[in-house]
Order: sequence, then structure tokens, then C-alpha cells
Amino acid sequence: MQTHSSSVVAVKAADALRQFTDGDYPTVEEFQRTLERNASALRRANPSHASLQNAMREIVDSVDEAEVESVAAAQDVLADTITEVIDTIENGKSRAAEHGAELFEDGMTILTHDYSSTVLEALERAAQSGTHLEVYVTEARPRYLGRKTARVLSGIDRIDAHLVVDSAAGHFLPECDRVVTGMSCIVEDTLYNRIGTYPIAATADDVGVPMTVIGSGAKIIEGGFAFENEIRSPSEVMREPAEGFAVENPAYDATPTRLLDSVVTDEGVQQY
Repeated sequence: MQTHSSSVVAVKAADALRQFTDGDYPTVEEFQRTLERNASALRRANPSHASLQNAMREIVDSVDEAEVESVAAAQDVLADTITEVIDTIENGKSRAAEHGAELFEDGMTILTHDYSSTVLEALERAAQSGTHLEVYVTEARPRYLGRKTARVLSGIDRIDAHLVVDSAAGHFLPECDRVVTGMSCIVEDTLYNRIGTYPIAATADDVGVPMTVIGSGAKIIEGGFAFENEIRSPSEVMREPAEGFAVENPAYDATPTRLLDSVVTDEGVQQY
């Protein structure tokens, strides 16, 4: 969770449940309770990751709803469901990136924030098809995951990458043709993403630069999901002790979807 996207976390969590496809359990009910208990623990690890929440629910529900008479049969259902869930997440990201790549035209200047493996794949696909792009990447303080993005982009032919401090986004936005970011999730009319997304979206809207979000459709939630922000350690902001003041370090902010131009998922492009 410190270094990977929410989709990667969901895949790793689903794969972790494979350990229960083996072992002895006295009854199917006991097996189901064990699975539910461990899936719940994984869900609690990060309540803000919609893809993680959805993956755990789908796996547990599939096993609970399966009409099986033996533990071995329930374990077979678990194994098959885990494979299906992982394939759905990974294929969803890839299809979203494929659709996203179609937005980029030769010579465009892009600004992106933080680190999104799906956005990176979309940019790489576009470059591999012959599209030349100039990409400004914010550092994404305080974890500086934007530096990781810039390093990856620097190794892709036809992409000219620039790393900029977060506060410089407004300076460079008038030079950009589009803002492109990933997403933690979209719940109804709100995009939740890495802290700093909201001010970039608001500034882009003010200067007339369209903003696109790219990610798996599994991250779009109609309802029944309460996003919980993650308040991270003050040590990420400053290493010396804070004396006489508090250090606030939220991981995500909330961006109204009215500020977006489009959302690209594995199902296609949705205009806003």
C-alpha cells in the first residue's frame, strides 16, 4: 500500500486468499467464516480502496452463495473466483489504458499527478503507436510518487518528461492540452484521488484545460460505499518534531466530477 496503486493492492489481497484453497476445515460453514474473517481484515487495511473492497466482497459472496456440500467444493469455488477477480481487475486496467491512449494526439502536452499504472500504460501505448507527447509530472508531495512516474516516463521513447513541484501546476497548466490522472474511486458525483488532485482540477477548469480520469470501471461506485480518508504519518511531511503545531497529512481529496471532462474505463469513455 505504500508503493503500489489500489488495483495492484486488490490483486495482491485476492491472491493472498489462495492460502485457504488448501487445508482442513470441519464444516463448510467454518470454512466460510474463516474466509470472511480474513477478507474483512484485508478490507480494513484500507477502507478507501474501492477495488480492494469490491474484490473481497465478490470473493466472499461467491463462496457463500455457492450451493456446495463439501469443504473441498467450496475451496474449488474460492480458487476459481480468485482467478476471475484478478483477471477482471487486470484486464479492466488494460482495456481502460487502451481506451485512454486514443485520447492522445501527436504533439500534445499533458499534465499528470501522482502515480497511476493505468495512466502510465495509456501513455506508453500512445507513444508506441508513434505519438510524441510532452508530459509534466507533479511531485505529489509528501510521498513524491510523481518522481516514480517521471522516471518511468523518461524511459519511454517519444515521451519528453518534466518533473515539477506541486505548487507549479498552475504555472504550467496553460501550456497543457489535457490533465490526465488515475483514481482511487468515483462515488456518485465525487472523484477520490491522491491529495492535490482537487486544486489541479479546479485550476484546469479555470484556465480551460480538460481533465480526464483513467481507471478500471470497478472503481466507479454507485452507492453503498462510504469513502474513508487515510491520515498518514506527520513524519512524511517533516522529520523533525512538530513543536507547538499539528501536522496534517491526508492521503486523498475529493474532487467534484463536474470539474472533469471525461472518465475513461474498460467500458469506454464517459463525458461529463
